[in-house]
Amino acid sequence: MERLWGLFQRAQQLSPRSSQTVYQRVEGPRKGHLEEEEEDGEEGAETLAHFCPMELRGPEPLGSRPRQPNLIPWAAAGRRAAPYLVLTALLIFTGAFLLGYVAFRGSCQACGDSVLVVSEDVNYEPDLDFHQGRLYWSDLQAMFLQFLGEGRLEDTIRQTSLRERVAGSAGMAALTQDIRAALSRQKLDHVWTDTHYVGLQFPDPAHPNTLHWVDEAGKVGEQLPLEDPDVYCPYSAIGNVTGELVYAHYGRPEDLQDLRARGVDPVGRLLLVRVGVISFAQKVTNAQDFGAQGVLIYPEPADFSQDPPKPSLSSQQAVYGHFPPVASSGLPSIPAQPISADIASRLLRKLKGPVAPQEWQGSLLGSPYHLGPGPRLRLVVNNHRTSTPINNIFGCIEGRSEPDHYVVIGAQRDAWGPGAAKSAVGTAILLELVRTFSSMVSNGFRPRRSLLFISWDGGDFGSVGSTEWLEGYLSVLHLKAVVYVSLDNAVLGDDKFHAKTSPLLTSLIESVLKQVDSPNHSGQTLYEQVVFTNPSWDAEVIRPLPMDSSAYSFTAFVGVPAVEFSFMEDDQAYPFLHTKEDTYENLHKVLQGRLPAVAQAVAQLAGQLLIRLSHDRLLPLDFGRYGDVVLRHIGNLNEFSGDLKARGLTLQWVYSARGDYIRAAEKLRQEIYSSEERDERLTRMYNVEFYFLSQYVSPADSPFRHIFMGRGDHTLGALLDHLRLLRSNSSGTPGATSSTGFQESRFRRQLALLTWTLQGAANALSGDVWNIDNNF
Repeated sequence: MERLWGLFQRAQQLSPRSSQTVYQRVEGPRKGHLEEEEEDGEEGAETLAHFCPMELRGPEPLGSRPRQPNLIPWAAAGRRAAPYLVLTALLIFTGAFLLGYVAFRGSCQACGDSVLVVSEDVNYEPDLDFHQGRLYWSDLQAMFLQFLGEGRLEDTIRQTSLRERVAGSAGMAALTQDIRAALSRQKLDHVWTDTHYVGLQFPDPAHPNTLHWVDEAGKVGEQLPLEDPDVYCPYSAIGNVTGELVYAHYGRPEDLQDLRARGVDPVGRLLLVRVGVISFAQKVTNAQDFGAQGVLIYPEPADFSQDPPKPSLSSQQAVYGHFPPVASSGLPSIPAQPISADIASRLLRKLKGPVAPQEWQGSLLGSPYHLGPGPRLRLVVNNHRTSTPINNIFGCIEGRSEPDHYVVIGAQRDAWGPGAAKSAVGTAILLELVRTFSSMVSNGFRPRRSLLFISWDGGDFGSVGSTEWLEGYLSVLHLKAVVYVSLDNAVLGDDKFHAKTSPLLTSLIESVLKQVDSPNHSGQTLYEQVVFTNPSWDAEVIRPLPMDSSAYSFTAFVGVPAVEFSFMEDDQAYPFLHTKEDTYENLHKVLQGRLPAVAQAVAQLAGQLLIRLSHDRLLPLDFGRYGDVVLRHIGNLNEFSGDLKARGLTLQWVYSARGDYIRAAEKLRQEIYSSEERDERLTRMYNVEFYFLSQYVSPADSPFRHIFMGRGDHTLGALLDHLRLLRSNSSGTPGATSSTGFQESRFRRQLALLTWTLQGAANALSGDVWNIDNNF
């Protein structure tokens, strides 16, 4: 503004006065001053000098000298026009300056609706490279891709899959030493190992698990062979149960409700369910909730790719699966056992009763599947628990400005079998990212926040390794960990890409997808590949975090946003996951030789995500996305507003909290758009995820306290499930209190827990406690 004022004063000096006006050529330092202000000033000054080539004096008193004819008539006109030209130029310059300033301040808005997700160098702090000067986003991106291209991902995947690495084994101990040594050779600030003694459950070789037919008199008959005695469900309840067999599809709550609606009650029976869609733990917990005695889980061939050139799972192979390691995490109290497709086929042939719905049908029989009940079975589970040491390995690059804030990336190291897709791919990518970022540090890169690389042990036992670490730092981790990126299950195909994630990361994932080339569509980015088949990219890509992912506990237990990437095969499940056939050779055949390209794409995606999260001044987390999540779920609640009104109940509380959150999120977004660069309050505003952990339930009783992703009566999902009972309440009487029907007292408690947590999140976003404007 001082420069603008100087120009304005100069214009006044050039304007006509009543006594005398003199126009003369601008020379010397004044001319130099104009050149400093505007590069085109020299041309403008020269034009003015030619326009007024002589000194022109103002009017003199009458009679002082004879009137002379005007020898240059255009000079008078020029004298009158010059001040206006100068002022016009000044106004144009001022307008351009203000327009440029506004455009610069609104540069974040030009990037779209997402909060803080920007492109190129906006919101980016440069690093100092002692060899090349300053490093911006484009420099870091080029440097990352250059060093990443020098890795040997495929060889590491192959070698890792050949090593025995069951948690607690001698082979795992040797691999632990090798990986720690590999990290120590890189340019990391700290490398260490964290050891925990945990109870792991294994089959009992002296007393294997069994399955027998039982006749009508209750006598145990023929034994059904379980082809591989090593296949079991860690942390299944032990004991023996007997009951009639019922087919229950995937074992989801809606499947069991449908079963009951068709006249087949799960109570007191053994359920036969298919692998997939939800975790083993959820299948067994749902069966327990509906009164079942036990669960048998089999791989349905119709759920896997039927492409003849590609390998398929043997019909004699069962699928391994695990539960959470502690009862408070939802550990079921009924036994469960995996069985092969061959055994399932023998069981399905014995079922009678109603024909299963068309979408429940499979390819094991030449005739339709029936729901049952069928003959009685006796299931015996004799797994035993033993105290076992497990080791998590850590490597850290300290941040230069916020060293106590960590961007965490991890991969499971152990495997029950070869585990090529399960953990060898993730381990190889993790090691390659460590090597790549180490090389970047050697060439001038230093992140703003710390990068923490972790190799987890005990992943095939309910992610017990990561769970132990989270429990140890539960009171502070939400203040320190910024985001968790999981590399588990990253390559299960090459056709479809899914990101199982917290909504806070959706906008950032969209931005990074536009920077990564598709591994199987030449000339396209991953984003272009996705929108080619579905313009709504997030509907195609974004999925909720599954309970059996290590990333799940980060979000649902600790309140840290997390993401797990997966390339899939035509939306079909990878057939060998959690089996002894999960070998490097089978993975290579399924991908038809594209394993290196797909693994490289995952490494690029994860690496560029890490750069953005560790180096951006303001974290690119879009907390406004949770407003969309709330609106979507509120739409589901609205379906029951009429039923509740008939009972004198209302959902108005949660509606009010929803409105407060959306308003608070929008207000904070506007503050960020218009914030100054060094606004420390907004810089610290990063862990919105933690606000969605219910503070009104005990972590010991309900560890997964997240109201959208957790488990328990405090969650939105539990409230919806309870409201659905309004439509199935047999009595149809308001205020009915049947243990299997809608309960008004339970509804009021659920609504209060949900509303208080959502309102607390809104208040936290609003900022100062004395500046909260809501009517709750």
